[in-house]
Amino acid sequence: MGCSCCSTRCWLIAGSVTGAVLCLLGVILILVGNTVIEDTVKKEAVLGEGTTAYETWTSTGTPIYRQFWLFDVQNPNDVTNGSIPKLVQRGPYTYRTRYIPKQNISFSENHTVSFLLPAGAVFEPSLSVGSEEDTVTSINLAVAYNNTFDGPYNVFTGKDDITRVAYIDNWRGQPTMSFWNNTYCDMINGTDGSSFPPFLDKERPLYFFSSDICRSVYGEYESNQDLKGITVYRYALPDSTFASPTVNPDNQCFCTNYEATKNCTMAGVLDTKVCTGSPVFISLPHFLHGSSDLLEAVHGLKPDAEEHSTFLDVEPITGFTLRFAKRLQVNMMYGPSKDIKILQQIKQNTMFPILWLNETAALDDKTADRLKSALFGRMQMLEVVQISLIVVGAVLFVLCLIGICVQKSRSRKIIA
Repeated sequence: MGCSCCSTRCWLIAGSVTGAVLCLLGVILILVGNTVIEDTVKKEAVLGEGTTAYETWTSTGTPIYRQFWLFDVQNPNDVTNGSIPKLVQRGPYTYRTRYIPKQNISFSENHTVSFLLPAGAVFEPSLSVGSEEDTVTSINLAVAYNNTFDGPYNVFTGKDDITRVAYIDNWRGQPTMSFWNNTYCDMINGTDGSSFPPFLDKERPLYFFSSDICRSVYGEYESNQDLKGITVYRYALPDSTFASPTVNPDNQCFCTNYEATKNCTMAGVLDTKVCTGSPVFISLPHFLHGSSDLLEAVHGLKPDAEEHSTFLDVEPITGFTLRFAKRLQVNMMYGPSKDIKILQQIKQNTMFPILWLNETAALDDKTADRLKSALFGRMQMLEVVQISLIVVGAVLFVLCLIGICVQKSRSRKIIA
């Protein structure tokens, strides 16, 4: 029996074919669409004029703040007689930093770009508790943050290899440091922390170089976070970063002061004199993850992982760091001295906290909206179209197939 175009059977067959085609289109769109998105992200992640990465990289729109908390000694006279220092945290004293654009930006033929990173600072009274005229009792340490530069840096643009975008090629004209006299410790690994290659893998740590501590470190994936409607991966410094060499053998070459670290058995401090020229030890705030000896030598410290950890919140598709908190503590060591009268009553070497800082920045609303509309909005729309085609197609195909089966069953009954 011939099939009329307007017959129910023909409509059902046409519907099932249409449903199958829609499903197939949805699957094809997933494959093709993901490739298009990946190519787009790779193109926009390159550090070159006109790309989203370059615009974000050179922008000074997102404010970066550096907050300082100073440790005020409550019993200075007793300390000189050998008592344990009693400390009270004062602050924060907040400064806006890196408000000046990168300077001396210069592209090279080997797909790298060099620049200087200005490190100016402007006091923000409205974000501070106290003023710059406050008096604090502490060990005398002159620290200057204004009118200085970090670098020059030379980083890969990613134009020839997107997996190396923003990786540091050299710092101050050298591919490695020469402070630690060790190949491992002198390596400059990863980026400067402001961005990473796209398409992050949670299982792989993110390496970055910090000139503040003259060494490379890495962050491990900790959790997913929501930042203004954008999913980011939070990476935090592991406990082993400042662990003693007895726990983390990789840190052996960072141990240059055997007296201060008790023959490299003390965890939590890094002697930076080899690179800064100053008798400064760096730790996490309040000696977080440090040896108990550090906390027992002073009173008033309360390490807290939530408040004192360093972390990066990185968007996993683009590799852009959208929020971060770099938290460090500056310390000095004092001890018994026959030559200095004020120290003659001191009984033991003490790692003394001077201040701790929190350098932080977060994605602003304007940049968040731009990222969501320019990239994530398109991705979400594409995902909706993909799912809609597959669901509608599958439902149409199944319903029409059921209809065909029902019609066949009825036809057999009529013939019988």
